[in-house]
Amino acid sequence: MREERVTLAPLPLSELTEWREQYGVVAGITERGEGGDFSMALWSEGPAIGVSERWRAFRRWMAHRFHVLVMAQQVHGAEVRWHAGLEPGWHVGDEYDGHLTREPGVLLAVTVADCIPIYLLDRRGEGLGLLHAGWRGTAAGMLEAGVRGLCERVGAKPADLAVHLGVGICGACYQVPPEVAAAVRGTGASGPVQLDLRAELAERARRLGVTEVSVSPLCSSCQSKRFFSHRASHGAGGRMVAYVGRPEGT
Repeated sequence: MREERVTLAPLPLSELTEWREQYGVVAGITERGEGGDFSMALWSEGPAIGVSERWRAFRRWMAHRFHVLVMAQQVHGAEVRWHAGLEPGWHVGDEYDGHLTREPGVLLAVTVADCIPIYLLDRRGEGLGLLHAGWRGTAAGMLEAGVRGLCERVGAKPADLAVHLGVGICGACYQVPPEVAAAVRGTGASGPVQLDLRAELAERARRLGVTEVSVSPLCSSCQSKRFFSHRASHGAGGRMVAYVGRPEGT
């Protein structure tokens, strides 16, 4: 799966070019930018004026294709919401981590900085979704909730879906205590574990019956000059925004 920088955009972005070409879907993630300060963290101690300006730039760039932007304050859970009939504008929900819709012109967004953005797509063109999953969300069944919810809403089977596991921390960079690994894998360990969340999620997707599963080759920690990483910055970094939507008129 190619994730290519969008050089003509006024924002530092990487987009899933194959989804755009094959399915007419806009999907990607923001980057740090040349100055390394293009953080999209709404809930942080940083200057609010800078974050507001960056969000306004993001919304201006998307406005001609998407009349609705949806996101939420994330809590590392497994709750997924269905979005339909929303008024134009920016909608920020409370305390959930997954989004689904079938409506063109609705852009779904989650913020990440090592956690995995999970992009869902009904390849028949009936719906799509975006989920936020760190180890807690993975252990709680976020992927399963998203796949189940999308299939139920649009009458799909897991085999109709495509799943892409986006930019996040790789297994080599993510050492966790044994209790965290046990929560995700369901099996114990005797010491620290190098946990590859995307590999775990990919296996879960295949067990559900999803046949088209792709994994980003990009690591937020290995490439912390390009992406924000909570672990690489020791908690002092910013956030990227992962996004997906079907533009109006497609």
